Amino acid sequence: MNTLKQSYVILGLWIMIQLFTACANIVPPSGGARDSLAPVLISAFPKDSAINVSPKQVTLTFDEFVTLQNAQENIIISPTIKSTPRFDYKLRNVTVTFKDTLDANTTYSILFGDAIKDVNEGNVAKNLRYTFSTGNKIDDFSYRGKVLLAEKGKVDSTLIVLLHRNLSDTAIIKEKARYYTRLNGKGEFKFYNLAPGNYNVYVLPNDFTKKYDDSTKLFAFRSQILTVNKSEVSDTLYAFEAVKKVEKQNTSSNKDDKKLKYNTSLETGVQDLLTPLEISFNRKLKKIDTSGIQLKDTSFKKIIGYSIETDTIKNMIRVKYEWRENNNFRLVLDKQAFADTAGVNLPKTDTIRFSTRKEIEYGSIRLRFANLKLNQNPVLQFIQSDKIVESIPLNNSELFRKFFRGGTYEMRILYDNNKNGVWDTGNFKSKKQPEVVQLITKPLSVKSNWDNEVIINL
Repeated sequence: MNTLKQSYVILGLWIMIQLFTACANIVPPSGGARDSLAPVLISAFPKDSAINVSPKQVTLTFDEFVTLQNAQENIIISPTIKSTPRFDYKLRNVTVTFKDTLDANTTYSILFGDAIKDVNEGNVAKNLRYTFSTGNKIDDFSYRGKVLLAEKGKVDSTLIVLLHRNLSDTAIIKEKARYYTRLNGKGEFKFYNLAPGNYNVYVLPNDFTKKYDDSTKLFAFRSQILTVNKSEVSDTLYAFEAVKKVEKQNTSSNKDDKKLKYNTSLETGVQDLLTPLEISFNRKLKKIDTSGIQLKDTSFKKIIGYSIETDTIKNMIRVKYEWRENNNFRLVLDKQAFADTAGVNLPKTDTIRFSTRKEIEYGSIRLRFANLKLNQNPVLQFIQSDKIVESIPLNNSELFRKFFRGGTYEMRILYDNNKNGVWDTGNFKSKKQPEVVQLITKPLSVKSNWDNEVIINL
């Protein structure tokens, strides 16, 4: 076989292999475009917004097969009824079966939340609301607003808003609310189809009782009675804990737990230039001898000009000094200088070695505030890891600090009614609202060794 024929044979074999391979790669047919449409309600019995009906069962029919998810948690019936209805689904139908006789001359709304979704793709029929009346008219009054956490200015969308027809203060403690609704992700709420009249407004966690039976619960109340009529009211409510929850102490009988121990605010042995050095103890102190707390240089020569403060709880001391950059210190703690309520001292005399930060780790900040309410005693709070790292009272609409440690800070404004520099909670019994904190939505990024200027619109 000559060279030309060999080339034709090889080419023919290559073509046959490619054809065979192509035939062997079977591609499954496309399933078409993904269904992204939520189920649509096409009929209801009784019909939506029907009057003079008192059904034992409501049937909703959709344009595709549907299912229910977390019906008990998602579905709200307003006004509330004594026994929880039974929720079922089959094929394209969702049914609500009532166990109790419904009240006469009352408008009922069923809010399905995220309960109804299609079978194939799980698309949710969001915010579906079905309404009917046992009387001859549909009540169509509404009330809207927003709920914020008073101490932080943030949203907790797990809270609910409740309306009580009984205007006694004990109703929220003893009785079931006439109406309630959830918050959306922005902390907003809206009541639909309310009956006209007067209501007390409250906010609580969405727990089993839905009552203010624990002063450690988040709680809010409207100071004035709400009158529902043709004019829609919009409110902002501020939730607070009247009493902070106390974490359980470790009661272990471990021998080491009986020792008096401490921690410092130093970060890897480095002291901030702008704050005191804090030493916190694991137990309340009965004895603090400040002469046994000595700040010294590296030659153990005592420093002049520092001061020592004790907090009111008596488990922390603060060493205040006009720190200079990049200096080394020794802090000597005599074991006899401290004793807890049982008379236990430190196990031994300790020497804490540390240095101060460099100025290049700080940047200057100049903050200009627009629409700042200076007549409400504003205090600017800087937050990191959900802890207040510094609070600065604002006397004008501009703040300048030559040295401010680099990093990212959340900021909020405390409107300090009593001018004590800290947030004060509310009290329902004495009808005292909490102090309000306004969250500044954009964090502050402070670049080290940089002039940082920011305009903040409130």
